[in-house]
Formats: sequence, C-alpha cells, structure tokens
Amino acid sequence: MKIHDLQPQPGANRPPKRVARGIGGKGGKTAGRGTKGQRARGTVPVGFEGGQNPLYLRLPKLRGFNNPFRVEYQAVNLDTLEALGEKEVTPDVLREKGLLRKKSLLKILGRGEITSKMEVSAHAFSKSAEEAIQAAGGTINVIPKPWGDRRPPAKGNALTNR
Repeated sequence: MKIHDLQPQPGANRPPKRVARGIGGKGGKTAGRGTKGQRARGTVPVGFEGGQNPLYLRLPKLRGFNNPFRVEYQAVNLDTLEALGEKEVTPDVLREKGLLRKKSLLKILGRGEITSKMEVSAHAFSKSAEEAIQAAGGTINVIPKPWGDRRPPAKGNALTNR
C-alpha cells in the first residue's frame, strides 16, 4: 500500500449540511439560526460580549494574585529542637546554628517528640508543637511580628462608617 492509495473509510467523509436553500428542506427559512438578532444575521467573534469589555481583557494578563498580607514562616520541627540540646531556643540561636535564614519568621511544628524541658521563643507555633512542649514541662513565648498587624480595618468598623 502506498500513500496515494489511502482513502477514508466509506461514510467517514459526509458532505456538509446544506441550509438556507428554501422552505422545502430541513434547514430552510432561518437555517438553524433562530429568529432575528446579531447571531442570525452574521458571524460573531468568539468571546464577543456585545461591546462590553470582554472577560479576557478584564482579567489581568499575569494570572494569579499576590496577597500583600501574606506572612511566610520558616518551619522548624520538634525533633530538630531536640537534636540541638539547648535549654533556651530563640530565632537568634537557630540563626547561629544555620537552621534559620536571616530575616525569616520562625514557626515551630509538631513533628517528632521532645523529652527535655526547654523554653522556646518563636513567632508562631502549631497546636501539636505547643502541646508537646508544655507536656515536656517547657514554656513557649510568642514573639510579636516585627511589623504588627498589617490587615486593613474591618468593613463594619464604627470609625469607617461616619
């Protein structure tokens, strides 16, 4: 068999439906376009919204959204704290050991177990980490974030509705 011998299966190529050839046939009169209106009279581009700014122009070009109030923590687990063997753990101690980047906030997570009593200072704690440290006889100190609360004021606030 050669390429010039190839042809589609019988019945695979059907002729297009001939519409708008008078009222005697199936596709007569309105030719499947309904009655009146823009779509009955001519072609309408895909995505055209009748002169309104279309959706693909209303959305920003670069997809996604950057939350200006996002707080990114660097996580350290309990088993890492246990391996340190320190009695007092602060972000400065972890920076000295190379476990915390220079300006990042510290969050303690609850993977692993803690047996020794220690005082842990961090910007945030998971519930399981908090419970594990307190169960071992240790204490937790929540360090306030360096910028405070960056969220905008609530919409129903009495000060804004004057």
